[in-house]
Amino acid sequence: MEPNVRFWISERQSFVQRFLQWTELLDPTNLIISIEKIEKSRQLLLTGKDASRDSVEDQKIQEAWKRSLSTVHPDNSKLIPVLFRPAALLPVAGPLVFYSLLPAKGMKSMILPQFFLYTYTTAFNVINGNASYSHRPQESILLGTGVIASSTFFGVIPHLVKMRFSLASYHARFLIGRALPVIFLAQVSGMNVLASRSLESVRGIEVMDKDGNVIGHSRRAGEKAIKETALSRTVLFGTSACITEVLAYLFRRTQFFLQHPGSLWTVKFSCTILAMGLMVPASFSIFPQMGQIQCSKLEEEIRSATEESELFYNRGV
Repeated sequence: MEPNVRFWISERQSFVQRFLQWTELLDPTNLIISIEKIEKSRQLLLTGKDASRDSVEDQKIQEAWKRSLSTVHPDNSKLIPVLFRPAALLPVAGPLVFYSLLPAKGMKSMILPQFFLYTYTTAFNVINGNASYSHRPQESILLGTGVIASSTFFGVIPHLVKMRFSLASYHARFLIGRALPVIFLAQVSGMNVLASRSLESVRGIEVMDKDGNVIGHSRRAGEKAIKETALSRTVLFGTSACITEVLAYLFRRTQFFLQHPGSLWTVKFSCTILAMGLMVPASFSIFPQMGQIQCSKLEEEIRSATEESELFYNRGV
């Protein structure tokens, strides 16, 4: 069995345990691990008799789990590209979220931040999604291009509305200038996951028993996987942006801001990174990495192929 799959199935963790686990896996040093070290870690986990985090206290085993879980895709056992590993989401997407929420001064400054943000998140969602469904590379490229274009279009709507209408009311300016971009960022981020990984619910993803034996491919499990991930992504970006705007609003009311108005951007950038730094592991921890689904809720061909009452599937990140 793939070591990462074995780990996530055997580790029945609570939300707090998953959160602590992800704080380790999101360590930026996981982005610079050499391929040689990853291969040695994988070999240790594949050949170790007791390669279980609970039963083995050896530091080498724990470090091997950290390297494997943070760099290797559990479905195809391939290395995840460095820029799209979970640990890269904060340092790459954090600044993009900050720039996407800045007031636009023209079409270029309006479109480019949205385009770069959703190009990265679309690629991240596809690469870290479930890889067990059948598809051709051309399909993923074509689908990804459409998702990027549509996400960028929806992302610029709040800025277009703000530029189009000159509102005298404070409440209207607050809604359109501050609340609307946050709402759209949260909703579009969730829709981006649903669209970029839509093939999983069409083709079906692998479902397996507790021993890792693949029972079949389920469209219903694929639908559940992308819905859970979409919800976690909505929480991630929506909450991070909301916290940033609230803290920036409070900062504007301080005497320091009145004396140093140019410091607002530094504060907003710091708040964005700090908020996302907390919300990335929290959002990844909302649902288990290896999701569970009752066999009775799956397709007839899968129900007839096993006597297990509960099966597992890789939710993706």
